[in-house]
Amino acid sequence: QVQLVESGGGLVQAGGSLRLSCAASGRTFSSYAMGWFRQAPGKEREFVAAITRNGAGTQYADAAKGRFTISRDNAKNTVYLQMNSLKPEDTAVYYCAAGAIIGGGYTYWGQGTQVTVSS
Repeated sequence: QVQLVESGGGLVQAGGSLRLSCAASGRTFSSYAMGWFRQAPGKEREFVAAITRNGAGTQYADAAKGRFTISRDNAKNTVYLQMNSLKPEDTAVYYCAAGAIIGGGYTYWGQGTQVTVSS
């Protein structure tokens, strides 16, 4: 069992930055690949970024690549999403998730944190 709690969302102007955090419970955090997803009103949830169990490998959606950076600190049981050069279309609820392997399904999900980008 993994419990995930996102934080760091808020309101930011276009071109600004936010750093999202996802705190995970338990002692087996390093056993899970982690991902970030987002869902805008009226749209389907979409993949943003993912990171392997040891942090050696990452994947990004085209919309995020070059602007967002996913990282993890297994000693702190925390995954981060650094979001730079934010655009209004980045506005969404952002969720973190835990899964067995990168690129696979995700078993555990957080409640989400709202990111709003104004212009």
